[in-house]
Amino acid sequence: MTFEQIVAFLNISVTSIEDQPITIGDILLIPFLLVIGFFLTKWIVKSITKRLTTQKTDPNIIHLLQRIFYIIAITILIITTLDLINVPITAFAFLSGAIAIGFGFGAQNIINNFISGRILMWERPIRIGDFLEVENAKGTVEEINTRSTRIRRVDGVHLLIPNSKLLENTVVNWTLVDQLVRGSVIVGVAYGSPIKKVAALIMQATVDQKETLADPKPQVSFEDFGDNALIFHVSFWIKSTVEGGLRITRSNIRFRLAELFEEHDIVVAFPQRDIHLDGSITLNTPEQH
Repeated sequence: MTFEQIVAFLNISVTSIEDQPITIGDILLIPFLLVIGFFLTKWIVKSITKRLTTQKTDPNIIHLLQRIFYIIAITILIITTLDLINVPITAFAFLSGAIAIGFGFGAQNIINNFISGRILMWERPIRIGDFLEVENAKGTVEEINTRSTRIRRVDGVHLLIPNSKLLENTVVNWTLVDQLVRGSVIVGVAYGSPIKKVAALIMQATVDQKETLADPKPQVSFEDFGDNALIFHVSFWIKSTVEGGLRITRSNIRFRLAELFEEHDIVVAFPQRDIHLDGSITLNTPEQH
């Protein structure tokens, strides 16, 4: 087949849109342009991401810029492809209107989640790396996508939470403003224990932990005269991005408290009951039978 025959074959008209002929060459050109555009867009995004990462840019901003660039690139690619094959955009006005109406009725939840995702990216009430508490789930935000947000739960399980749910429901963001987390430990000691000494030992066990912050300073309070114990409460602050850091610190404080109480003969209280009997009780010995 000669070059002239190939050109003639590619110029064969298959159909027409608004008097604009669509040839075989135009049809073959579409996937070629889409593939080239896809790889070019991916390369540009990768280059921009690499440059921003080396400059230690916030990963939330990088994620947002990636999404915006992909949307702009896809729009330009579609318009350019249609223009190169001589297809006017106005030819799709009626079709796009019909699709928009059907899409609006049939994909309300998808649109809701899409808009919610854009709000999350712009307002940034939730960011990549934040530690969230959503209903009964706790985990770290790994990715904010178009429809859903991916969270890695504390037990390693990944959750996909619809973006609209994060805006419409109460969400606890442990790291929204800073990474400071407040914790507390409650302990009860036996009646008769030296309360001043107990308070000092509790404070010592708390400040001995390298995780506890000196500012705000830990606070020890004598909470109550309990049924079986004198109740003490200590509150402290640590800097942590996950709940596990707080749980480990509480555990270390309890370990240290047990050691200090043992050294100073302080008894940790346990439930006790005094039984009072009216009258007398006679105990039969084996000889009496």
